[in-house]
Amino acid sequence: MKDRLGVPAALFSIKCLIAGMLALFFAFSIGMERPYWAFLTSYIVAQPLAGAVISKGIFRAIGTLIGATFAVAIVPPLVNAPELLVLAMASWLGLCVFVSLLDRTPRSYMFVLAGYTACLIVFPDVDSPQTIFTVAALRVQEILIGIACGSLIHGVVLPGSVTGTLLARVGTMLRDAERWSRDAIAVEPVAGLDAERRRLAQDVTELHQMSVHLPFDISRLAPRVRTVRALQDQLSLLLPLGAAVEDRLAVLREAHGGQVPEAVALLIADVRIWLDTPAPDNATRAALTQHLIDRCAAMEPPATPDMGWSDMMRLSLYARLATLIAAHRDCRDLYDQMATHSRAAVTPRVAQLLEGRRSREMHRDYASAARGAFGAFMTIVLGCAIWILSGWRDGGSAVMLAGVFLALFSAVDNPLAPLKGFMIGTIVASALGAVYGYAIMPRLDGFAMLAMAYAPPLLLLGSMMASPRWMGIALPTLLGLGSPVLLSDHYINAFASYANGAVAQIVGIWFAILMAGLMQSAGVERAIRRTIRAGWGDMASRATRMTPPDVRGWINRMLDRIALLAPRLAATRADSGKPLYDALRDLRTGVAIGELRQMRIDLPPQDGAPLATVLGGISRHYRDLDPDAPDAADPALLHDIDSAIAQISANARMPVRRDGVLALVSLRRNLFPDAQDYRSAAA
Repeated sequence: MKDRLGVPAALFSIKCLIAGMLALFFAFSIGMERPYWAFLTSYIVAQPLAGAVISKGIFRAIGTLIGATFAVAIVPPLVNAPELLVLAMASWLGLCVFVSLLDRTPRSYMFVLAGYTACLIVFPDVDSPQTIFTVAALRVQEILIGIACGSLIHGVVLPGSVTGTLLARVGTMLRDAERWSRDAIAVEPVAGLDAERRRLAQDVTELHQMSVHLPFDISRLAPRVRTVRALQDQLSLLLPLGAAVEDRLAVLREAHGGQVPEAVALLIADVRIWLDTPAPDNATRAALTQHLIDRCAAMEPPATPDMGWSDMMRLSLYARLATLIAAHRDCRDLYDQMATHSRAAVTPRVAQLLEGRRSREMHRDYASAARGAFGAFMTIVLGCAIWILSGWRDGGSAVMLAGVFLALFSAVDNPLAPLKGFMIGTIVASALGAVYGYAIMPRLDGFAMLAMAYAPPLLLLGSMMASPRWMGIALPTLLGLGSPVLLSDHYINAFASYANGAVAQIVGIWFAILMAGLMQSAGVERAIRRTIRAGWGDMASRATRMTPPDVRGWINRMLDRIALLAPRLAATRADSGKPLYDALRDLRTGVAIGELRQMRIDLPPQDGAPLATVLGGISRHYRDLDPDAPDAADPALLHDIDSAIAQISANARMPVRRDGVLALVSLRRNLFPDAQDYRSAAA
């Protein structure tokens, strides 16, 4: 009921108002030259969660210091060479945008800010280079006041905890993952699995984004980041394992006239009940899990040279199912570890999972980052050229805002939509600011009356900021109310100056829209092709390496790619399911490649030769694929896989036979799902 009535949004808006007025009061009290920066910063760093406010404030402070330092360092030596100064500023903004697009976490805000802070300092005051240090120092102080006030209010007044939100979100993720696994391993196909797969991939990425704020949370019981990283790893395993079990069940069902064998059906039924009713404590969970894993191991047929295709399917089914069960147990244990108040591991298995944790591997699109950086570079260069040729005094503000907005939305596939929202908000702000500046504020006397006059629109806009739908209009309207003409240490009765500044803002956003349209055309389709090709190139290079495979890193990168592909495909293609299904199949293929690589390293050269042949064929296949018209795998590769199965299954050591058959069967099913059974193909 409270959510429907907007109570959280109203509380957030009240805290934003208090923080903004507190920042403005301090800036006025100590005689800041441009107090509106403190006011605006308190709103810019505002977030519903206290940890997110503090982290964003710290990132903004660091970015501001770096940008101010660059401005102070670059202006004095280049002030008499405007062409070089323009190139230096454009290159700096482009570099910062490039780095931020590669980072792709909330931390990337720091790099963007370093870029456009230099623009905010240099362009408005380029005519007075002797004051650049003073301007930069004052700007840093004003922004730090806003950060301090925003962090104080949002962190003390009914603070929203990242930890509480994270634990609630993880609990929902685990229930969704268990439901997806239960549906994926059902003996009869369940509709809607594709949407659940996409959601699980996006959940893993969301968990990574939330964990960035965790070290800044105000809660003393915040879980360690490495626990969240370990949970991400185990959640990442569920997709390839569940899909593999689903595939093996489909093969057995087809081979037995539409029904799976009774023993398999009973085991699957027990596992689905176990997923439906998670054990409440670690000890019970461990006992039930081990019982199911032991049943899977006992039902595995031995890997022998005369093993038939049906037995291979059973072996693969039971092995992957046992690993899937263990991964779900580990997820629940890690959730318990996150919720506990103790730093000690809740189970010995958790202690193993927490060892050697590192940052999550993510997909990096260098071409997209370079295009975004080039767009920011050209915006500054062309904007400055038009400004200089036109002789417009406030043209620097337009160029500054164009660079700022293009940098802010460089990570968005279609920046035109948010930029148009900013245009609408700026037009509204210009009209509202004119009413305040020349109808209301002349009648005000003192800070208290100013705060009361500003409260109604700020409360409304603060509530709108709590909604992603309205944020794009509310924030630029707030920026307009924070105009330097309105929030100054004395009243400025200069409507021409205000109108000129408002026009400069609108022109700046219009120019950003124009440049975004020119530089980002067909960007989404190209991004889809690059993402798909990156996965194939990754597999092609991984297949022939002679180093231990990083399967966890591969799974994380592919899940990140799937999470990137899902919204892009949904927005551009009617048949978005097939590319995502293909990406999931590639994910499973990459896992099998890692298993074969490890075996090739462990085996003597003569025993690993057939695996080397298979891996070489896989590398050639994925290296030659075209995203627009992917070819089917070469039948010669199927022959190599079957030959490798025959040779590996004749190895003297049982573990080698078992692991080799599991990996090769996975490859065969992923690359040649419609091929004849193994024995028939070999014959």
